[in-house]
Amino acid sequence: MVYHHKDSIRDVLEAYYKMNAPIGLVPTMGALHHGHLELIARSQAENAITIISIFVNPTQFDNAGDLEKYPRTLEQDVAMIKELAGNFIVFNPSPEHLYEDDVRSQSYDFGGIEKEMEGAHRTGHFDGVGTVLSLFFKALKPTNAYFGEKDFQQLQIVRKLVEIESLPVTIVGCPIVREESGLAMSSRNKRLNETELEEATLLHKTLLGATERFESHTIEELKKWAIHEFEKNPNIQLEYFEIAEADTLTSVSEKKKNTQYRVFLAAFVGPVRLIDNMALN
Repeated sequence: MVYHHKDSIRDVLEAYYKMNAPIGLVPTMGALHHGHLELIARSQAENAITIISIFVNPTQFDNAGDLEKYPRTLEQDVAMIKELAGNFIVFNPSPEHLYEDDVRSQSYDFGGIEKEMEGAHRTGHFDGVGTVLSLFFKALKPTNAYFGEKDFQQLQIVRKLVEIESLPVTIVGCPIVREESGLAMSSRNKRLNETELEEATLLHKTLLGATERFESHTIEELKKWAIHEFEKNPNIQLEYFEIAEADTLTSVSEKKKNTQYRVFLAAFVGPVRLIDNMALN
């Protein structure tokens, strides 16, 4: 069920290629949680077989310490997957094998969306994302690939990647899955202690507050309000709070009619960096 080499997993997929049966791909970096399981369930409902990739991609980390500390729980992940119903296989290649001994990212022009928010704060991040997903799509040839909207900017980047490289895969965005507290489910949450998990709910509360105030406040007023909310808790450091057009991800300073907006933020809860976003209108 767990494959480490492209040739061996392609041998399994060959029968599906010949039948023209739909193949789903759920790319993950492991440390699976209920949010991942929702993506897998969606893929299982829409495809003959689902590939779950578990791969901590080194080229999308701009911080070596963050890469080193990223949770790696392959045995637990596989055990969790085995509890699921459906037809699936796991792909867990080494970086050297996937990148064919040249572990570095390509340089992409995603039309400017790679320079906003996450791109502005994580040098080369989206080049790494684009590179690894291009490798996965070309090696596995999925029909559909599933991504959570928690990484909404990444979702738009992947859609642009498919367009740029003319890849025959449909990108499916899935709603954010949240804890009962409102905190967006993330593999990084496993690095938070109980106090930090409680404090991290500030991210979701701030997003909700922004949606409630969006019609009655200017963008500048919303930003000042959000910054003030985070200043109340010295254990959380706000990295950015941006309001952007949903389609272009361009950060805005003024609202326009007939335009959809989303609010995005990133913050450090102790040493752990978390992101979240929400539709505003």
